[in-house]
Amino acid sequence: MALKRQAKVLTTKQVSLVLNYLESGTRHSVRNKAIFLLSVRAGLRAKEIAALRWSMLMNADGELSGEIHLTDSASKGRRGGRVIYMNKELQAAIKELHESIQDLNHDHSVIRTERSPSTSPQVIVNFFQLLYRDLNLVGCSSHSGRRTFITSAARKVSTVGGSLRDVQELAGHASLQTTQRYIDASEDAKRKLVEIL
Repeated sequence: MALKRQAKVLTTKQVSLVLNYLESGTRHSVRNKAIFLLSVRAGLRAKEIAALRWSMLMNADGELSGEIHLTDSASKGRRGGRVIYMNKELQAAIKELHESIQDLNHDHSVIRTERSPSTSPQVIVNFFQLLYRDLNLVGCSSHSGRRTFITSAARKVSTVGGSLRDVQELAGHASLQTTQRYIDASEDAKRKLVEIL
């Protein structure tokens, strides 16, 4: 069964637009930048962002690691748990968020609201809806960052000796077919491919 109206994949220019907007002094800019990067640079679902705990980002010494150890309970189901490696940009945003919180406990949620020490998936969905509306990014939703991450990973995986199976594991999909449905086709890539055949 194909995904019906899929969320749009963000271009590099649109990702920069969102980051510039979030860094331009918006309220809760540190937290909001982390939310956006968890979606676009780690491919997390809204549910996973809301369920993320500091303990999932810490190593055995209690320090921030370069990995997200997503548990099954934080993910979509029995086999949804996985390890996702963070790029330097996401690591820096997580470190900045970590340093901005005074009463930090490793069992606390990474993303909290003004009135609550945790958040819900719906709050994350609403955040993305308002963000993309404010920036006039039509067709984008809370799943756009995830689709962007998966599409980008799929296009680049062969350059590091990987395969779509690696992308599937990063995405937490049980089926490679599901991962393939997330990948956006590129007209430019198709043109270039035909030229080298």
